[in-house]
Amino acid sequence: MLYFKGLFCASVAFLLPTGSEALRVPVLDRRAFARSVAALTFSGATFPGANPVLAAAGPDYAGAKAALQDLIKADPDLGPTMLRLAWHSSGTYDAMSKTGGSGGGTIRFKEELAHGGNAGLDKMVARLEPVKSSFPAISYADLYTLAGATALESAGVKVPWKAGRVDAMSPDAVTPDGRLPDASKGNDPQKTAAALRMDVFYRMGFNDQEIVALSGAHALGRCHPDASGYSGPWTPTPYVLNNGYFNLLLSLPWTIKEWDGPMQFEDPSGKLMMLPSDLALVQDGKFRPFVVTYAKDNALFIKDFTAAYTKLTELGTKNLKAVSI
Repeated sequence: MLYFKGLFCASVAFLLPTGSEALRVPVLDRRAFARSVAALTFSGATFPGANPVLAAAGPDYAGAKAALQDLIKADPDLGPTMLRLAWHSSGTYDAMSKTGGSGGGTIRFKEELAHGGNAGLDKMVARLEPVKSSFPAISYADLYTLAGATALESAGVKVPWKAGRVDAMSPDAVTPDGRLPDASKGNDPQKTAAALRMDVFYRMGFNDQEIVALSGAHALGRCHPDASGYSGPWTPTPYVLNNGYFNLLLSLPWTIKEWDGPMQFEDPSGKLMMLPSDLALVQDGKFRPFVVTYAKDNALFIKDFTAAYTKLTELGTKNLKAVSI
């Protein structure tokens, strides 16, 4: 639905004589009307109260990035959640059917937010609505991936980002549930590793090295019982992206946490946690060498993570272009 708040159309008037009086009737200037509608039109769903002048001027990506940075400065916990939103928006891609991915911004639809892997992300979608309102010419799909790139930059890693994603206008574009990583297949490392490969990452076109590199993002943020059901941070520095996650996986003894929630692991202090899918990286013979390599070489990890993450957020998109942010 288009909201025509603030839409002004130029008009002229003509006279219809009725006896000695004349009736003034406004006549629409069609060209002026078309220009006004064009000013309201942009790639993606329209937003109530959108400013047609801003839309006509083109997307202000740098302004949107600054607004996202302000949100993170006010609440650093929002950064990792922005990254999760961007990741989950992108991680639905299927290379065979060419469906899913970040291109349509479909994670804003309630049908996709209801997927199990997206628990709690409805709050972040809502937090970004004021940014969308302030920068209406930016598609939701671009906004969500820009949020991820901004969050990573705040965490110390600048990744390439391109614009041009066009929003899907209907939830019909939402892909089936089950395409996002599952944190656990029970206390069975082989099944968990197989699910990571076959159900998720191979489907998108990633190899084992890229799977491990992308998993390094768990250095950021923490799990929340009211979202994923799990609880706690992976590392003691949840706002900095580095290879600490891999070092912790290898150097600490991880035991099953005794609690009422889903199965997760804890370090001896009880302050840090790992998911079964994290432990699978060191228990699987093909994943483990990459964990060891990244634990020794932070620069290589950052390089490989940047390449894999950029690939992830561009899967299924087309006609993207570099912009100044």
